[in-house]
Amino acid sequence: MESPVDDSRSTRVFIVVAGVVLAIIVASVILIRRGGPPPSSASSALTEEQKAYLGQIAVTEVRMSAAQNFLGDTVTYLDARVTNKGTKVVRQLELELVFVDVLSQVVLREMTRPITPRTSPLKPGESRSFRVSFEHIPVDWNQTPPTVTPKAVQF
Repeated sequence: MESPVDDSRSTRVFIVVAGVVLAIIVASVILIRRGGPPPSSASSALTEEQKAYLGQIAVTEVRMSAAQNFLGDTVTYLDARVTNKGTKVVRQLELELVFVDVLSQVVLREMTRPITPRTSPLKPGESRSFRVSFEHIPVDWNQTPPTVTPKAVQF
């Protein structure tokens, strides 16, 4: 027969283990939704070749939409198309999304990675659609699509 002290310890151990498992699951989901870990070199550490190549990345057909999720909350989507106009295969790409208010002041700055080691590379001349979802966008956003700027590229 277990004493109340042993029962209490078992409960605490169970709670700690459950908390650790939950934290690992949440971290995994966040990494998967964000497209994996960031490129190995941040935009400030780009080579001259990579900096020059950013001009070969075109983002077009940028549009916003919204839908209700299964919980009844509104989710906002950005749909766009990325094109590799250069001569190199792009294996990773990081884009900056800048949302502004009616006074053109930045209200939200997000980074997204439409090309990652988990996706197929973007070949020269190839275009690909991508989608980014936002559960919360500031209420003072001016409702126009964000400015999308290539910030990092890996070959």
